[in-house]
Amino acid sequence: MKRKLTFIIVALLVSVNISCDKDFEKINTNPSLANELNPEYLFSNAQRLSAAPSYHYEGEIVQHINTPYGGVLAAGNRNIINDQHSNALFNTMYTDPIRYLTEVINKTRENPAASNLHHMARIWKAYCFQRLVDTYGDVPYSEAALGYTDGNFLPKYDASEVVYDAIIQEYITATDALDPAQGTIGAADLFYGGNIEQWKRLGNSLLLRIGMRFTKIDAARAESLVAQAVDPARGGVMVSNADNAYIQLNEIFTNSTSNALLAGERANYYVGEAFVNFLRNNHDPRLRLIAVKYENPSNPLATAGAANTNPEDQQGMPYGYDESAIEDAPGFPGKIGSAFKYSQFNRATVMRIDAPEYLVSYSQTLLLLAEANYRGYVSTGDPADYYADAIAAHMAQDDLYGTPLNVSPSELEDYLNEPNIAFDPARALEQINVQYWVSSFRNWGEGWANFRRSGYPTLTPINFPSQDPSVTNGDGFIHRLVYPLREVSVNSANVQEAIGRMGGDNLGNRVFWDQ
Repeated sequence: MKRKLTFIIVALLVSVNISCDKDFEKINTNPSLANELNPEYLFSNAQRLSAAPSYHYEGEIVQHINTPYGGVLAAGNRNIINDQHSNALFNTMYTDPIRYLTEVINKTRENPAASNLHHMARIWKAYCFQRLVDTYGDVPYSEAALGYTDGNFLPKYDASEVVYDAIIQEYITATDALDPAQGTIGAADLFYGGNIEQWKRLGNSLLLRIGMRFTKIDAARAESLVAQAVDPARGGVMVSNADNAYIQLNEIFTNSTSNALLAGERANYYVGEAFVNFLRNNHDPRLRLIAVKYENPSNPLATAGAANTNPEDQQGMPYGYDESAIEDAPGFPGKIGSAFKYSQFNRATVMRIDAPEYLVSYSQTLLLLAEANYRGYVSTGDPADYYADAIAAHMAQDDLYGTPLNVSPSELEDYLNEPNIAFDPARALEQINVQYWVSSFRNWGEGWANFRRSGYPTLTPINFPSQDPSVTNGDGFIHRLVYPLREVSVNSANVQEAIGRMGGDNLGNRVFWDQ
């Protein structure tokens, strides 16, 4: 009897198990949730999230933005290590854009109908990795994002030169593989609405950008890559502001930099002294859009009172002072309540909550062409023309900040004839790259990279009393950000291998192209 009962129970269990296996997928699928994400939507999200904030380090290193405060705000303003801010790009890029782009690439690899989306994702993934290399040096590449697919949460770090070689090949082969005849993803592409010709120009403009990174270490390679980038047979580079790659934020998906600086930090951040001085001293019309002195600078825009945008009244905040010592700075303007009287960013224009975030621009591309032409890498055109057109393009680009800059032809001509601005072949490299510094306003990661590459503008080191010794022992500037503490502790073996290869993990270290 016992054996018969056991047989019945086993039979019932087998029957139940077969029944469960038969309907397992149906039972465990939530009919109300999406179980397979459309790769087009993943791509859109990757584009949006690649506009990572860069004001804590990059914007302060190039002296566009400043705060005298320490604690949680201390970073590039004091040349010190603050993991909360130095890890931001690393964590953002790997957690969001690279993760999503890897999934898009995997989902579209065997789908001819999604060929263009596949190659667009390759180009933009390469862009994300270039940002990482330019910021940290050696980074995970060959094993990146495998935690989401293969459970590898401890990726090895690849040598930055090797990653750069892979990025270059992605820019070239993915751009060449784009084909207008293969269809479009339309509005899912936040840059160009799926326009393949514009994507070709973006891929080539990124190739131009990365090619110019080699000017300090390998001029022959720089020239070769630039020649490929500008080749009209491959689609050429950007030809107008319509080709700008930017994210237009809105009231739902807000600009994260603006969001921070319009909220609790609005009385803590100011325009950097060097930036204001350059714009004001050269009668640059862009200053009236960028800088402002509010009647009540600690208040939100609605109650900030009168906004003084007169360029002659603007005063940037000097570096090297804390919130107490700055009162002894030359020309200290005083305070209004808890806020200093230094110029702030205009909350109605460049710091709007829906301000666009530029990632690759026509003006930057023209300035790279100006330098490439001056160096003999590009035979077409003239560096003076590229230079003037780039300045005009950036001034027109600024119209997207809500209040058109409306620079008249005569005002532009007057600016181009300013003694320090008028193109001078004897000062060409300096003039071109100083304008790149201006054109990279709010695109601070790229501004910092070009500052390290070109050496311009000639900025005075911050020299904060307690700055990181590696900065003091170097040239006074931060040349790379350190690895996140979480990576150092959790992925220790791979991180230590990278640190040994690079000769250290500090702010004074230089990435491979910055030697």
